[in-house]
Amino acid sequence: MNSETIKRIISSLILLPLAYFSITEDSIIKLIFILVCFVISFYEWHMMAKNKSFAVNGYVFLIFSFYTFYELSADIIVTLFIIIVCVLTDLGGYVFGKTFKGPKLTKISPNKTYSGMLGAYTLSLIFILIAINHITLSVSLFKILLLTILISTVSQTGDIVISYFKRLANIKNSGNIIPGHGGLLDRIDGMIFAFPFCFILKILGFLI
Repeated sequence: MNSETIKRIISSLILLPLAYFSITEDSIIKLIFILVCFVISFYEWHMMAKNKSFAVNGYVFLIFSFYTFYELSADIIVTLFIIIVCVLTDLGGYVFGKTFKGPKLTKISPNKTYSGMLGAYTLSLIFILIAINHITLSVSLFKILLLTILISTVSQTGDIVISYFKRLANIKNSGNIIPGHGGLLDRIDGMIFAFPFCFILKILGFLI
């Protein structure tokens, strides 16, 4: 296991408890946590996309994305479910991609491979299958697994989209505040797409 993989694992182990603590505390702490993440993400996007024609679209999307995060954070179980699937999707994609390599998934993000894509699904599904054995489900197993696959797919798509804009800006990372990941946007690129997606699912009555 190389140093980059270890950094990613350690970062995930730190960020998950931090996110859990922040969204399960009272509304003031949760609001501060969301606002801090929003400001950092907004700044990183500004530095990445300034003077670019697509910059304004990104600002609007981030506002909507963090709004959906705030709205969904009222349900702790759903919020943690989305975050965990996104984190494991990212970790599984990275580890499997680096280990097995193979054909490239897309030219937009040259480091993405089919093995990484399969690893992203595999790790998130394995965790969910293990987790649901220890909780009482109010929905069907099929729906949980389908949601996991859908969220993982959206998360991977978000990763590719942000990678595309980083290539346009000719940068590797959106920042350098998180070891092993670069900037905050590098860490939550999947989540900022997954939360709006799940918010829409909630409006349609399909979310957990």
